[in-house]
Amino acid sequence: MEAGKTPDTAAPAPHGPLPPGWAVRTLEEADLDEVLEIEQASFANPWTREMFRQDIRNVGVAYGYVLRAPDGRAAAFCTTWVVVDELHINNLAVHPDYRSRGLGRALLEFVLRLWSELGASHATLEVRRSNEVAINLYRSLGFTVAGTRRNYYTEPVEDALILWRERPDAGPEWAGG
Repeated sequence: MEAGKTPDTAAPAPHGPLPPGWAVRTLEEADLDEVLEIEQASFANPWTREMFRQDIRNVGVAYGYVLRAPDGRAAAFCTTWVVVDELHINNLAVHPDYRSRGLGRALLEFVLRLWSELGASHATLEVRRSNEVAINLYRSLGFTVAGTRRNYYTEPVEDALILWRERPDAGPEWAGG
């Protein structure tokens, strides 16, 4: 990662363009009510407001993004950590009203492409073994299973699959193209 580089959400665009009026913005504290609504609707053991606040304050390591619909409503979000050249995807969730429209893919493609251009050489994440929808999305973007974390999740207790994605030599193709 180049020293001094920070993500600019004005560029680049997601690999597959969003429909007119849709926008990706950097996660800010003002977004937390909407993000928490999505988080609570999406996960059995959701992050708390304080966990998101800590990420927002962890400048230089933690980065969050909100996908906004044309009416300004938060449709999806993604939180990440970047350590040296590794992108760790912490959360990716889509509001129930916006699911099955390709918005999670579009937001994840945006994040992967952005961080590839900023020097990340690989990406990783954990996913519940039973979350077939998410696993299929990640596999379609080139993630592979690198390992298992036993009993990683609670409520219910379940293993996590550790997924890994190397960046190919060509930059934009990293985003699944």
